[in-house]
Amino acid sequence: MKSLFIASGAFAPRLLCSALLVTLLAGCTEAKSYPLQETPDTGGEGTVDKSDHNAFSMPQGNLPMTKRLDFSVGNSFFRNPWVIAPSSTDARDGLGTLFNTNSCQGCHIKDGRGHPPQTDEASISLFLRLAMPADSDRDADVLEQHGFAPHPVYGSQLQTAAIPGFKPEADLVINWTQREEQLADGTTVILRVPDYRIENPQYGPLPADLLISPRVAPPMIGLGLLQNIPEQHILAAADPDDADSDGISGRANRVWDKAAETSVLGRFGWKASEPTVMQQSMGAFAGDMGLTSTLVPVTDCTPSQGCEVAPHGGEPEVSDEIAGFIDFYASSLAVPTRRDMDDPEVIAGAQLFNQSDCAACHTPRHVTGEASSRPDLSTQTIWPYTDMLLHDMGPGLADRRDEFLADGNEWRTPPLWGIGLAQQINPRAGFLHDGRAETLEQAILWHGGEAQESADRYRAMSAEERSALIRFLESL
Repeated sequence: MKSLFIASGAFAPRLLCSALLVTLLAGCTEAKSYPLQETPDTGGEGTVDKSDHNAFSMPQGNLPMTKRLDFSVGNSFFRNPWVIAPSSTDARDGLGTLFNTNSCQGCHIKDGRGHPPQTDEASISLFLRLAMPADSDRDADVLEQHGFAPHPVYGSQLQTAAIPGFKPEADLVINWTQREEQLADGTTVILRVPDYRIENPQYGPLPADLLISPRVAPPMIGLGLLQNIPEQHILAAADPDDADSDGISGRANRVWDKAAETSVLGRFGWKASEPTVMQQSMGAFAGDMGLTSTLVPVTDCTPSQGCEVAPHGGEPEVSDEIAGFIDFYASSLAVPTRRDMDDPEVIAGAQLFNQSDCAACHTPRHVTGEASSRPDLSTQTIWPYTDMLLHDMGPGLADRRDEFLADGNEWRTPPLWGIGLAQQINPRAGFLHDGRAETLEQAILWHGGEAQESADRYRAMSAEERSALIRFLESL
């Protein structure tokens, strides 16, 4: 049986795996050992000491001055709105025909998280992915390159806006209900439960078996560092058959690399369905803003929606040069310094995080590989708190929509670095894949599947222990 202890400052040593928890933790094996972060430089040598509302918008601290202009140019194309063609602003025209937002910052607010819309508010930084049930033989080619079967008319994403003369695809409506969670000490926590509906479809009826997956924009920090974690290190942590019988069976996703025209390791997106920052970025241009690029030359507007008659901003609309600036910017956003690391409560929370096996998926430490063109990203010891793998998160968070090897219950472990600043950057930021959790505690309590045991340990903690764990997360 695992013995879980807190030993720090005002927190007296306490046995958590006690008789009270015998039923909860029956079958515990010897506790695993996870590293504790000792330096505030979470993002390696490029970490920046900033914690205000601009904390996610800084370039890597070790980025050479000769590259700062490239970062600024990329920032301008990321931040400024794209416009309808034709326009005198010909470097940024071609928006739509169907789209969700007119700028990258429209979703990634201040380079941070998005949020669900309020009642009667248009949804901008949260959208719905779409798919149809697929047949592995009939849809083999589509599944190999897309990972799912798009709807023949509405495509792979619901666009809720359109340029003049065209109709948005439909309205996204969210109905919220509440669910009470009772913790071991009697504390009650209220969780928001979303119900997603598509109303007023403008391009024909939607089938009853349409699969929808809500996605909120994730933070942008540290993407270049995550891209440079060696593939073999990520794969070494995978345990798809749970060979060690610890109940955690992380899987790697294999996805289509459009540039290399082959299947490779997936790293980015909520289901690790994109291999590179460039492909993730150009996919967002096409899906979110209706803009073509060399890498993604077709938007999500399908032939039956008639978008080909609309004016365009060039072929492609996002030039290779602009795509390069965007890729460089998105790969160069620094991770902010950790805070309050000497606080006894934070130290106790870090130990609880590890002892509760949260670190089994939210792997604390990685070392990036060599990148000859980006020495600022090379051989950096980083603390992202992710294994980059897919995990079954249980029925409460399931979307039933497969993407490549990811099934409808699985999500990629999101990095936790910077999570304590999420609502400093965007006060309305939510947590989890659709922003349903308004607090870190709510996010923990939504964890199921492979994370159920860790979430149950949190439920069994005293108020002081729960506070310490949350304080640790807030320090990241």
